[in-house]
Amino acid sequence: MPERMIRRVRVGYIPLTDCAPVVMAAIRGYDRRHGIEIELARAPSWAAIRDGLLTGELDAAHALYGLIYGLQMGIGGPRQDMAVLMTLNRNGQAITLSRRLLERGITEGRALAELIRSDPRRYTFAQTFPTGTHALWLYYWLASHGVHPFRDINNITVPPPQMVANLAAGNVDGYCVGEPWNALAIARGAGFTVATSQAVWPDHPEKVLACADRFASGQPDVARSLVMALLEACRDLDTPAGRTDAARILAGPGYVNVPMEIIAGRLQGDYEDGRDGRWHDPDPMRFHADGQVNFPWLSDGMWFLTQFRRWGLLPEHPDYQAVARRVNRTGLYREAATALGIALPEGDMRHSVLMDGRAWDGSEPAAYADGFAIAA
Repeated sequence: MPERMIRRVRVGYIPLTDCAPVVMAAIRGYDRRHGIEIELARAPSWAAIRDGLLTGELDAAHALYGLIYGLQMGIGGPRQDMAVLMTLNRNGQAITLSRRLLERGITEGRALAELIRSDPRRYTFAQTFPTGTHALWLYYWLASHGVHPFRDINNITVPPPQMVANLAAGNVDGYCVGEPWNALAIARGAGFTVATSQAVWPDHPEKVLACADRFASGQPDVARSLVMALLEACRDLDTPAGRTDAARILAGPGYVNVPMEIIAGRLQGDYEDGRDGRWHDPDPMRFHADGQVNFPWLSDGMWFLTQFRRWGLLPEHPDYQAVARRVNRTGLYREAATALGIALPEGDMRHSVLMDGRAWDGSEPAAYADGFAIAA
């Protein structure tokens, strides 16, 4: 019998702890098990991931959920039909403030808001991409404390690996980013964690496996095989041994390139905030949770659209569910998960409650988007 032909798939990623599924799928051979070979492509910024997906240089990528929805709607880059194949992880990001703010007695959001209102100096905060998850967690957190993220502060974009250096140099007063760039700021004495992203939205969606529609629709068998490979990697990453192994590999110079212990702590749920607080978070970064993490819930995608509308990035309400059904490939995901015996939900929506007590289930997206006191 002739050997089955292996299809090479170029997958982009940013050096972050939550790139683990794509890296481990390639390192552990889950890709070849499903007839593909993942060619890993490390990118310096989310803009580079965007460009690679748009030009076809990348077949797929570890991507910010909101980046993909932004491209679908023509914001944050040229409009192009996109596809979310699966969710890679939930939770595990954070908002970091500078050591200088801590020395002024700022330890939580309410005190920060009072300082911003009273101080004539304009404070600067960074996110990693204008329509990305980190931007929207930062905006939501600030607004929940009465700070308008566009009118009351300077709002800039900085690639994840450059965050700590910018904080230490005084170029920014705080930022929202993925790990390990929050833990590293603490280790270097540059900042402290004021909030985790799971405190903003418990079990929030974070990175996704994404591609242009031309790849998902033109090569559905390859896309399905890629989902299956990453599902196996995600399942292994939700075991203690899998996380330890991932921290060791990601620490290498070819991947995230920071000491293993900086990655491993928060990956295992062990947090310190940089001001003598230590705890074990019961809801750290999750990669699988019996498939609950990985299903591309329509309500998750719709939430990002509500925030685009809230902040004036969309001039009018879209057909929220229609957009989500076009982008999130629930059918392809169900096929991949079924082949691996992974449990599937009956529906395509889920229920969440965010830090301000507002419930979200996708049922009334326009009313939800219009219901915020602080908005564009």
